[in-house]
Amino acid sequence: MTLLAHTRIVFGRCLRSTLRSKTNLFFGMLQPLLFLALFGPLLTELDMGVSGSSWQTLVPGVLVQLALLGGSYVGLGLLMDRNLGVLDRMRVTPVSPLALLLGRTLRDVVQLVAQSVLLVLLGLAFGLRAPLLGVLLGLLFVAVLAAALSALSYGLAMNVRTPPEFAAIANTAGMPLMLLSGLLLPMTLAPGWLAGASRAVPFRYTVDAVRQVFLGHYANTTVAVGAAVTLALAALCLMGGARLFARVRG
Repeated sequence: MTLLAHTRIVFGRCLRSTLRSKTNLFFGMLQPLLFLALFGPLLTELDMGVSGSSWQTLVPGVLVQLALLGGSYVGLGLLMDRNLGVLDRMRVTPVSPLALLLGRTLRDVVQLVAQSVLLVLLGLAFGLRAPLLGVLLGLLFVAVLAAALSALSYGLAMNVRTPPEFAAIANTAGMPLMLLSGLLLPMTLAPGWLAGASRAVPFRYTVDAVRQVFLGHYANTTVAVGAAVTLALAALCLMGGARLFARVRG
């Protein structure tokens, strides 16, 4: 009960801080919205090599991209709090150290899922057609992935000294993972060697599963594999993030 209560307190504090930052909320949505508005129409006449419309391919990819980019960079805010001494003052209070991580992670999940809902609504305006159950399952995938990457990002932030160091690591790891995941274009369009390399990237299985549920397919191998890979990745990231969060380097 203490952990739950502390997590709720940290979550409430972080959520209130986020809601006060209108600029952060706006620009957090701007990039994925631009992808839909400016990139999506280019694909309407393109054979994507998969079933469904181009919007049923693009929107799930942008949702996973939002979780990937949004979750990976949240550690920058924690790093600033750490450098300013805010986190040190919180760590000497009776609040559970794990709650400091879980409360922030839960805030990120709520924020990214809310942004994902807005993205889906915009996609519907552009021409996306997806069953409600498929959309809800897709948002669940986003929530699990966001929690995993946020926790790992916070763990990394506790073990680097400056924002440029954090950004260098996040960019170096995130860019190839995003390109190899087939977020914007399915890997069915890639040459054989590139498609083979993408099979080592777990996000590919997540985005393939989200595309399937947006088509109304819930009980096939792609969805099962995507769910298993996403849950396994989340477990590893949460455990790794918690250990890194507890192991603070000067």
